[in-house]
Amino acid sequence: MRSFLLFPLGLSLLAARPAHSQHQHHQPTPATDTTRRSAPVPSQHAGHDMGTPGTALPDTTRQARAGAQHAGHDMSGMQHGGSMAGMEQMSHAYSRSLPMNRNGSGTAWNPDNTPMFMWMHHKGAWMVMNHGAVNVRYTRQNIGRGSGQRGGSTFDAPNWFMTMAQRRIGQKGLLNLTAMISLDPLTEGGNGYPLLFQSGEAYKGQPLVDRQHPHDLFSALSVAYTHAISEDVDVTAYLGYPGEPAIGPVAFMHRISAMPNPDAALGHHWQDATHITFGVATLGVRYKQFRLEGSNFTGREPDEHRYGFDRPRADSWAGRLSWNPTGALALQVSRATIKRPEELHPDEDVKRTTASVIQSSQWGEYRFITSALVWGLNQHVEADGHSHGEASHSVLAETNVQLGKPAVYGRYEFVQKSNEELQIPLFGPADEPLTAQYNVHALTLGANYRVAQLARTDLTLGAQATVYRPDQDIRYYYGSTPVSAQVYLRLNPSLMRMNGR
Repeated sequence: MRSFLLFPLGLSLLAARPAHSQHQHHQPTPATDTTRRSAPVPSQHAGHDMGTPGTALPDTTRQARAGAQHAGHDMSGMQHGGSMAGMEQMSHAYSRSLPMNRNGSGTAWNPDNTPMFMWMHHKGAWMVMNHGAVNVRYTRQNIGRGSGQRGGSTFDAPNWFMTMAQRRIGQKGLLNLTAMISLDPLTEGGNGYPLLFQSGEAYKGQPLVDRQHPHDLFSALSVAYTHAISEDVDVTAYLGYPGEPAIGPVAFMHRISAMPNPDAALGHHWQDATHITFGVATLGVRYKQFRLEGSNFTGREPDEHRYGFDRPRADSWAGRLSWNPTGALALQVSRATIKRPEELHPDEDVKRTTASVIQSSQWGEYRFITSALVWGLNQHVEADGHSHGEASHSVLAETNVQLGKPAVYGRYEFVQKSNEELQIPLFGPADEPLTAQYNVHALTLGANYRVAQLARTDLTLGAQATVYRPDQDIRYYYGSTPVSAQVYLRLNPSLMRMNGR
C-alpha cells in the first residue's frame, strides 16, 4: 500500500517507512496569535503525552511566548522529553505560521482541530506526510427494485493515496510538493461504481448516470511556494497539473466528516468536483485568519482516459475567501466561471457558487466529532452568454462521531438534477409531460469499528444504508423510497500521535 503512496512525482526519494521512534521527536506547529493559541507550556514536554495533533492548546499571549523564546525555550524545536531537537518545525503546507492540521485538499482549509490520519517523518530538511484510504466493499443500490427500475451492485475498492513533502527555504520561504494517485481505473473500471442519482462526466460517448466516475490515476501533481511577509501575512503561488483551483470546500475524500463513507456526495459536481483539474495556477494572500485566493484553471473535467494527462486550457477563473474564526471552524465562500466542463456539452459553461462550514472538535485520542455543511449552486450558461435551464442547488450536511474504536456517522443530501442529467425522457410512461428539474433527498446512516491496528495502519469494518426520496415524476424509474446498503473494510493510516505509542 505504501508503495502506491510513494510512486508519483519522484517523492519516493523523500519518503520512507512510518517510523515510530521518529514520531517522538516532533510536535504539531503551535497555532500563532492568528488562531489565539500558542505553544504548549514546557511542562507538557517533560516526558508526558503530547496529545493528538489539533487538540486545543492553552491560551497564552504573544508576550508570554516571546518571553519563553528569549529565555532560551523556543518550543518549536523541542523534542519529546524536554531537549532541543533543532528539527524543522512542522507547519501548514502553505504557511509557516499555521498548524499542519489545517491542511485540506489543494489550498483549502480544514479547522485547526482536525485529527490527522497519516504517516509522517523527516528526511533531511524535508518533512514528508503520507495519507490514503482503501475501501474494499460490496455495495447494492436500490435493494428490491422492480423490473426496469434503476440500480446495481458490485464488489469494488474505491481508493486514493497522497504524499506531501515540504521544506523551509531561507528565513521566510516554504516549498511544498504534493502528489496524489488513485487506482480507481483498476478497481472501478471505466464507468465507475453504481450510485443512485449520481451524475457527471461521460464514458464511451454516453453520460454517466446513477454511477460515480472513477478518479484519475494522477489526481494531483503540484508545487507551491509560500513567502512569509510577517507572522500575520504570507503569499502563496500554487501550480498543479493536475491540481485543485480555489473553488469549494475541502474535497469530500479529505474531510474527516466524510472519511467513513466510501461514496462520493451526490452534489459532488455542485461542490468540489474541480479537485482534479489538469492545469491550475493559484495566487493566495493570507492575513491572520483570512485567506483570499484567485485561480486560473482548465474548465473541462477529466476525460475517460484515466491514465493520461489532459490538455491544459487555462480558460476558467475562480475566487475564494476562507476564514477560520476558531480552532474548531473553517468557513469559505467561492465563485467560479467554468468553461465547457462537460465533454458532451462543449458549448455550455457553468457558473458555480459554494459556501461551507467545517467543524472539528476533539476530547481524547480517537475521540472527536467532525461535521460539514456545504451548499453549491450551478448556473448553466450557453457560449453566447444566455442562461440554459434553471439554476440548481445542492446541500450536504454530514457528521462523523469517533468514540474510540467504534464510530457512527450520517449524511443528509438535497440536490436538484435535471432530466438531462438523469437521462429522464421529457414525457412519462403515460405520455404525460414531466418537469425539467427534480428534487432528490438522501439520508445515509452508518457505523464502523476498528478491528485491528498493525504497522500504524487501521483496519476498520463498517456498514451503512441510504434511503432516497425522489420527486413524484421520477419514481417510475427508481421507486418511491429506494434503499441502498453496503458493507466495507477500510484500510488507512492510523491517527498520528506524538507520544510514539
